[in-house]
Amino acid sequence: MALPRFAYIAAVARTPIGGFNGSLASLSATKLGSLAIQAALKKAKVDPTLVDEVFFGNVLSANLGQNPARQAALGAGLSESVIATTVNKVCASGMKAVILGAQTIITGGAHIVVAGGAESMTNTPYYAPKARFGSKYGDQNFIDGIIKDGLIDAYDGQLMGIAAETCAKEFEFNREDQDEYAVSSYQRAQAAHAAGHFDDEIVPVTIKGTRGKPDIVVIKDDEVSNLNIPKLRAMKPAFLENGTVTAPNSSPLSDGGAAIVLISAEKARELGIKVIAKICGWGDAAQAPSKFTTSPAIAIPKALIHSGNIPISSIDYFEINEAFSVVALANQKILGLDKDKLNVFGGAVAMGHPLGCSGARIITTLLNVLKVKGGKTGVAGICNGGGGASAVVISLENNFSKL
Repeated sequence: MALPRFAYIAAVARTPIGGFNGSLASLSATKLGSLAIQAALKKAKVDPTLVDEVFFGNVLSANLGQNPARQAALGAGLSESVIATTVNKVCASGMKAVILGAQTIITGGAHIVVAGGAESMTNTPYYAPKARFGSKYGDQNFIDGIIKDGLIDAYDGQLMGIAAETCAKEFEFNREDQDEYAVSSYQRAQAAHAAGHFDDEIVPVTIKGTRGKPDIVVIKDDEVSNLNIPKLRAMKPAFLENGTVTAPNSSPLSDGGAAIVLISAEKARELGIKVIAKICGWGDAAQAPSKFTTSPAIAIPKALIHSGNIPISSIDYFEINEAFSVVALANQKILGLDKDKLNVFGGAVAMGHPLGCSGARIITTLLNVLKVKGGKTGVAGICNGGGGASAVVISLENNFSKL
């Protein structure tokens, strides 16, 4: 039997993105993953017991228990025989999970794969490294798991924001440039929410009421409505005394989950599953750890070549994760992208950046953008700590009979 040439997307779904200690604070990363997986499979009309394998991104795994991907899968009602692998490529984890899922289908290892990622930065614990065997003398310190495993360069010990400052200086983006970009991200996200453009990708999440209070149904991203332009412009730099990178022109700490159902053409025909898009190709890249901010500009051309040498000029829309405003600005500049084709529904600066989730979230949003805006082909790219990035090329599929 010939191996599949492509992996297809049958459905996507994500939770709303909760703010730090916000609307989703009571839910673990594994629960957020389960909710996204359940919603995506329901949309795809795929029986959960038919899923062969799960690849799921998660970065801040401390205190979640063994193999968060497996927990998310079983929590979503998948079979106990399902294979599940947790992926940690820092911010690119959710996208790398999708790439691994596509590769597994194309190499004949599975017919139906659920890929994505989830993170609860709110519930990430502090570490007490001296607690196990005690300390001989003096004060004891707690280590913030978010910073240690998510936000600090493991090689030079600097916060990710220092690399953003370096990027801003190298590519000549001042404070005003970054603030203007951040305002635009919020305004685009607000407009997309108001127009109902996110309704198809977001699954409502019910938070149980406590002490007799009614349940709360979360249907929108927490941060998007928080734009205060005068306050944004007045904020002090977050990383350097005379710097240009601030908290509001960076992505906020967040919680959320996103899932993508991948399927082979053979299985889609057999089950009568209508696919919505094709994974055309992908690319990964790496350079010096402190240069991670511009790694998408290396990964994206590689993904286009892998997709059959697609010219970048023929791409309808792009999603580049806004770890910082300057990340989107710099990669846009390097690649020569039209700002009206980039992050048109806003991005992580406005919505939030749950680390293990974001790579899958931007693919989910890109599909939505293509559908709403009448595009055909899109590219999603995301940088990750350690100098890396991942990118995926997708195209909408409207002709089921040609699979």
